[in-house]
Amino acid sequence: METRIRNFSIIAHIDHGKSTLADRLLEKTGTIPERLMRDQYLDKMDLERERGITIKMQPVRMQYKEYILNLIDTPGHIDFSYEVSRALRAVEGVLLLVDSTQGIQAQTLTTLAAAQAAGCTIVPLVSKIDSPAARTEEVRAELAQLLTVDPSTVLGVSGKTGEGVDELLEEIVKRIPAPLHGAGTEARGLIFDFSYSPHRGIVVYLRVTDGVFKKGQRLRFRAAHQEFSALEVGIFVPEETPAEELAAGEIGYIVTGVKEAGAARVGDTIGAAKGTLPALEGYERVRPVVWASIYPENQDDLPLLRQSLMRLQLSDSSLSFEEESSGVLGRGFRCGFLGLLHLEIITERLRREFSLKLVVTIPTISYGVTLTNGTRETIYTPAKFPEHGDILKVEEPWVRLIIISPARVMSALVQILYDHEGATSGTETYADGRVEVIAEMPLRELMRGFFDQLKSISAGYASLSYEFLDERPADVVRLDILVAEEPVPAFARVVARRRMQEEAEKMVERLHALLPKQLFVTKIQARAQGRIIASRSLSAMRKDVTGYLYGGDVTRKMKLLEKQKKGKKKLLARAKVDIPEAVFMKMVQESDR
Repeated sequence: METRIRNFSIIAHIDHGKSTLADRLLEKTGTIPERLMRDQYLDKMDLERERGITIKMQPVRMQYKEYILNLIDTPGHIDFSYEVSRALRAVEGVLLLVDSTQGIQAQTLTTLAAAQAAGCTIVPLVSKIDSPAARTEEVRAELAQLLTVDPSTVLGVSGKTGEGVDELLEEIVKRIPAPLHGAGTEARGLIFDFSYSPHRGIVVYLRVTDGVFKKGQRLRFRAAHQEFSALEVGIFVPEETPAEELAAGEIGYIVTGVKEAGAARVGDTIGAAKGTLPALEGYERVRPVVWASIYPENQDDLPLLRQSLMRLQLSDSSLSFEEESSGVLGRGFRCGFLGLLHLEIITERLRREFSLKLVVTIPTISYGVTLTNGTRETIYTPAKFPEHGDILKVEEPWVRLIIISPARVMSALVQILYDHEGATSGTETYADGRVEVIAEMPLRELMRGFFDQLKSISAGYASLSYEFLDERPADVVRLDILVAEEPVPAFARVVARRRMQEEAEKMVERLHALLPKQLFVTKIQARAQGRIIASRSLSAMRKDVTGYLYGGDVTRKMKLLEKQKKGKKKLLARAKVDIPEAVFMKMVQESDR
């Protein structure tokens, strides 16, 4: 049976027609009846349909002639590359899709490199060949040159009209190899994803590498060392559909009945309870790169927020979180994400799926700080960044950028790279005049609105992808905001030394405009490296204490005014400013772009 199975994924830059092509494959193979067909069929979440992007990988089984085609649809955005890497380990081949109207983009190169590293067979495709703006032959030549293949082997398809899809199905069968035979008859498989149901417990998605899985079989998670009985085995068509068995080479699911959240992990091996085969090589541990604190607006919702994050973690293994507390916002969670879009998607899902009202702080990165006493700490939040005199050195993560943009914006691109501490390491000009730029940059600067500026100078025609490098020395300082000479930990930030003064003045001016007047003169200051570098005074609230007087000696008014002056002086000596929640939310949610 294995020789009749083809396992593959579609990889592409975002908005290159991947989901539309998947729709046509479902139609052509009769997997979805025409009356039930809808756009982006494999995108299950409303959020995916609204934004027109794939967020979560989705497997589906199709029948084409005598062949079983297992497709794992994957996201296209760089923030969800962990989803793509897991899918690539479960398949033998990929369809590399390139938009004929846009040509090769930055994410095309990144996903191609990942597929080649996984040992997948590459089937190159040019999409949207029906478009009036299509440059089919030109892009076909580009793709052939990239892969060092004959241009005639690059297929052309239209996900909109279905043109070329029949030929594509034939080529999938011909070019993508059948799964390799397993080592024996003992059941074993690799978990590449899982979901959770309150009634059925953990449902693992697996690629079977050896033997056969059946309902009622005693199985074991190798990493968690937990045994269970398979309540159901099945396939995706694309809904979960029970099957008699899952054999080597197939992709399917197993209902475990296990309701302990930490029992299943992506990359774990699932096998016979008394099995002797060694565990399969799992996935590299995902490493969050962006951190943000999430608090419920109402502290009574903290248990619901905790439960909601745990539920999301079951469907998104790249999400991490731990509880923390803030003197201003109370208790919440410090969460780790793979990027800013990942952060945005998670917070939006919390609001939509669990009806939570949230306060989300400014996203930050982690720093490796070596103290003067020789100890090294990893700092995830600016409020815990050590004082200036205690630091020996600071290290921060760097990224390698691939930017593809029109040649006309090169001068502006070089300028924004300089502004964001980027260093160019190489360029290449494509046949259509676009330029590929390779650069390296601190992750901190990438988050400081770099992508938005890139889109602005290129009118949306530039594309960007990145990969993480090592940690390098960072020239950064902690910037504290003081209100009435008392530091406010939630306003602390880590900024580049060269932008320290600019950031200090910006934050002081912003808080000066937002903070209500008090009964006394309130100082708003920014402090870095042990000194005040920006300051504004908020004038006191004025009250006319002599307003009820009329006529009489002027000394009566003078006495009242003097009494008010002494009262304000006494109040200032023990002054404490309670920052309103609305002001706090505006400050912490303000990005530093």
